[in-house]
Amino acid sequence: MHTSAPTLGSLLNDAEHLLAGRVASPNADAAILAQYTLGTSRAMLRAFPERTVSVDAATRFEAAIARRATGEPVAYILGEREFWSLRLKVTSAVLIPRPDTEVLVATALELIPLDASYRIADLGTGSGAVALAIGKERPKCHVTATDVSESALEVARENARNLEIGNVTFCLGDWTQPLHSQKFDVMVSNPPYIAMDDAHLQQGDVRFEPITALTSGVDGLADIARIATEARLCLEPRGWLVLEHGWDQAESVRALLQKNGYQAIDSILDLAGIARVTLGQTIGKSTNK
Repeated sequence: MHTSAPTLGSLLNDAEHLLAGRVASPNADAAILAQYTLGTSRAMLRAFPERTVSVDAATRFEAAIARRATGEPVAYILGEREFWSLRLKVTSAVLIPRPDTEVLVATALELIPLDASYRIADLGTGSGAVALAIGKERPKCHVTATDVSESALEVARENARNLEIGNVTFCLGDWTQPLHSQKFDVMVSNPPYIAMDDAHLQQGDVRFEPITALTSGVDGLADIARIATEARLCLEPRGWLVLEHGWDQAESVRALLQKNGYQAIDSILDLAGIARVTLGQTIGKSTNK
């Protein structure tokens, strides 16, 4: 308990020392949490370390640092994460949106003309990040987003309201199950793709994220295989399925799409040069004008 108002510098130094050796980026994490809890800028933190902070604000900051010291992700502490220039609410009910997944959005948008009125589905939407990014960029399209978790859908619906994106509908159910007999021009998914015994599940932020949003069978491909099969029944002729997957799974995912009769199969690299997204097209004559 503070008996007098501490300074920005002393709070930040104490936080950095506490986080050192516990998290990958102690200085950056301390600065981000300071900006959030103390209502200051990063420039102010460094330029005016002698500036005093109220006892209440200091207590909020120290509570946030204590949570981070246990490994809890910064995004969950803040309750938000930016994705595709959208500020999204996140809770422990949803996977934290990651920059890698912007490759999924960019790939899907390449398939959708600016003035198109396509029907699009996002399977396993979580926070709604992918569905809302596509809906924002293609306002004439309608996006249907599914998730098996009602808690996740509550977060996604709140994000849609906060962002005032009205062309996305959220449905409760497992992958394509809520879609019934609807047909779509493009289907996207960032499904679980980590093997159940992967050692990385015991490291970093993923320890706090919903395990069902991360793992998929012994090889990480169980849900991707199911989606590849189910999506064919929901896609229009010459419709596209676009999947995010693990860094070493592109060849396996291409094989799954080929096995299910997709054509024009390709994998897309992320900024690190890693095949992060694979897509395939159903056969038949397109009805799109």
